[in-house]
This record gives sequence, C-alpha cells and structure tokens, in this order.
Amino acid sequence: MESRSTTEEKPVQRSKSFSFKTAKEVCASCEKTVYPMERLVANNQIFHSKCFCCQHCNTKLSLGNYTALQGEFYCKAHYQQLFKNKGNYDEGFGRKQYKERWANKDSDSITKSP
Repeated sequence: MESRSTTEEKPVQRSKSFSFKTAKEVCASCEKTVYPMERLVANNQIFHSKCFCCQHCNTKLSLGNYTALQGEFYCKAHYQQLFKNKGNYDEGFGRKQYKERWANKDSDSITKSP
C-alpha cells in the first residue's frame, strides 16, 4: 500500500477528439451566429432560415424553391421572369454583357500592341 501513496497522482487525460468547443457558424446574410435549429445550408453557405430570401422580392426561400446565380439567390418565379425579360443571364440581372467585356479587352489589346 505504501507504493500507491508514494506515486504521484497524474491528472486525468481527456480525449482530444471530443471537445465542447464548436466552430461558430455565421449567417452569410446578416453575419450573426447561426444555431443548429435555425441552420440552413445552400450553395455551401450557411443562413438563418429567416435570412434566406429572394434577392429581388425578399420572399422567404426554402431549399425546394430557390435558384442561385453567381452567389445570389432568387425565387424560381423571379429567376424565370428576369431571365425571360432579356433572354440573357447577365443583362437580365443587371450585369454587363460578356460581349461588352470582350469588346473592351479586344480594344485594349489592339492599343497595347506595338
């Protein structure tokens, strides 16, 4: 019994794989903490279920009724409406057309040539 009392007590080793600390998840829209019960993931982005809204009309979206284009989310009705207005993904959504970007690059390359 003396051998037990002479040995030093070692602190209890805890498993490193189990931790109470979890990574804090932040909503892509409001940048506030997202808790598991209100968590929604779309296009590898995390949202509160109430923050996941259409870019055009702010209607609350769900995983079954949204469409994503270049990091922006639309309800299916407005996505189709905006696309059909111009028949072009870029022009319908307020971006410059690729034709204009290409024309600018061509004119820059011509002026830079010796």
